[in-house]
Parts: sequence; structure tokens; C-alpha cells
Amino acid sequence: MRRQKEKSPSWHASSRAAETLPTAETPMPVLSKKAHKKLPQWDFEEVYNQDAPPRPTVSIQAQKNAEISDENFTKAFLPNIRLFLHKDNINMSEWNRLSHFNNPFGFMDLKYDEVMTAAKLIPRPSEPLLRPKPGGDGCVHCAVVGTAGILNGSKVGAEIDSHDYVFRMNGAITEGYEEDVGNRTSVYVHSAHSLVKSLYLLKKYGYKSIGPFFQGIKYVMMPEKLKDFQWLEGLLKGKRVAAGPLYYSGQYNETRFYVLHQDFLRYIRNRFLSSPKLKTKHWSSIRPTNGAFTIFLALHTCDTVDAYGFLTDDFEKYSNYYVQRDTKINFYFHPNHDFLLERDLWIDLHNRKIIRLYQRNDTEKVEQR
Repeated sequence: MRRQKEKSPSWHASSRAAETLPTAETPMPVLSKKAHKKLPQWDFEEVYNQDAPPRPTVSIQAQKNAEISDENFTKAFLPNIRLFLHKDNINMSEWNRLSHFNNPFGFMDLKYDEVMTAAKLIPRPSEPLLRPKPGGDGCVHCAVVGTAGILNGSKVGAEIDSHDYVFRMNGAITEGYEEDVGNRTSVYVHSAHSLVKSLYLLKKYGYKSIGPFFQGIKYVMMPEKLKDFQWLEGLLKGKRVAAGPLYYSGQYNETRFYVLHQDFLRYIRNRFLSSPKLKTKHWSSIRPTNGAFTIFLALHTCDTVDAYGFLTDDFEKYSNYYVQRDTKINFYFHPNHDFLLERDLWIDLHNRKIIRLYQRNDTEKVEQR
């Protein structure tokens, strides 16, 4: 397939169904990231699967606010972008298309059998991810809770827990920090790497087990590397493989388990968080944070989204994690993430009333839902 000479602009509106690509019967040759000195651009870069019929809740209020504040956002925002990968929506043609994109946005550098053994086991998820609460106003109100130190001493825990649903990711410690971060977790987003890394980095702060465990919690996995598919295989087959597995302490339930689709991840990078670093030789390691993916997952499954524990203009005042009470060491110039780009986007979306971003100098309170 031929390459595109120029990159599609951020927040670009064009899109078409992936099914329009030619079908294939055999896997294409493995493409290597090393063959590209910067992010390669293909003439099907803006091909994204979209689901039909429309989901009942797709950030209705966010879209209404965006229509008022910024037409570009509504053009870029795809309400029905395919969110989840499962055994019924991955085939040879899709494999070949997605093999042109580096992980976690596709399968570049990976072999067909290494990935498809696990991918063909992923159960079809129960959708929509979230539904309005009985007796409510018919909308889905969500809080997305990051791990940034801005939550130290915030005392917004009760406010967070007052939402219909609470999203968390990575080292989502709540025990002992409830006053600042709340206690409820409805949706937990992670990769295999983030689970293990969080346990290693945060064990001394009380992170004793891998992932939060609450009744009815929904686990959303972001397949980041080959290790994640090996982990998935172990989880779904119920047996140990080289990379694990980790079983959510026996709480795995296929009706509450989801795997993010590569199209969804690439769409976020391409249209909202296209870092200048993608034009460098380090392009293949640059991607949005798990927190960024989680905010956009909420934007596609909730009617209102309030974000806590994410970067703001005064981030240098705070520690990396809210569990670090006396630490002021910052790592926000991380080689794999463009934190400042994300900060600017969250502030921009807040100013456009697409999300509400918690800021310590922001005296605004979440309205009673």
C-alpha cells in the first residue's frame, strides 16, 4: 500500500469505513518500525471503524457545548468510533490494515500468530459500557481520576464519588486517600505493563494488589505490546504463559471485560494529541498517556465528564502522584509522552466546556446532578 506524502491535520474530519479496504486471505509481510525515521503516513490513515447503530450516550452535552464553542471539535469527534476489539471484528483484512501502524495503534513489528491467538479469544463485550442510573436524569455523569499530586489535600473525594461512575487507571490507590480521591471505582483502564509497574513503584505507598477490586467493576485493557497479547491469552485461557498472567485476583468476568480497539487509540493520537515528537526518530515510542485514553473513553461513553488529577498550568507545585505527600520531584518530560501537549488540551477542553478539569485555583464546584 502506498504512503501519503503529507500528514492529515489534527482534528481532521474525513473518515470512511474500514470495510472499504480490499480483502485479504494471507497476512502481509511484517513491517518494521526501524524502517521509518518518523511516523509513517498512509493514504488510509484516517480510516476508522465506526459502530452502528449509535450508542445511546455519546457525550451529548459535550457535543452541544462544542457546537457552541468550537466547530473543529465536532468535526474531529467521532461519536461512534469503534471502542473495543473482540474476536468478531478482527479478520485477515483488518490485520493487514492495522499492521501498518505501530503499537498500541496497530500491529507493526508483530507476527500474525503471536497476536491473533489471543485476539480470537476476546469475547464480544456488553455495550454500551455504561447506562444511565435508575431514577436519574437519563444522562451518564462520570468522573475520571488521574494520579497527579494536585489531588493532595484537595478534599474532593466525596465530590468524585457523587458521580454516577468513576474511571481510574494505573496505580489507582484509594485506601488511606479517600478524602482526596474518593473510594469508588466503576471502570479501570490499564495495560499489562501499567499493572506490574504500578505495583513496583507504589508498593511502599500502600499499593498491595494489582488493580482495584469493587463489586461490578469493569476492566478495560489497552493492548500496548506483544506482552499484552501474551497476558490476554493467559487470562482468557485461564493458564499461565510467559508474560503472566494476572487474574484480577480471581475477579475476571467476561461480561465486565473490555479491550480497547487500535482504531480508537490511533484516532485520539491523530486528531487530538499529535505530538511534534512524532516527526523525530523516537516516533515509535511516543503515545498519549493511559489517562488521556481514559478521558476520551469517558467522552465517548458518558454525557458529562469531570477530570481530576490531571495536569494544569501550575503542575510544578505538586508531586507526580497524590500518594507522594512530601515529594516535589516531577517527571513530566517523559520520553514516551508529551505531557505539556496533554495539559494544554485538557485546559482547552475545559475552557470550551467539553469537560470540567479540576484545578486547585478553580473554585467552581461540580453541580449537583
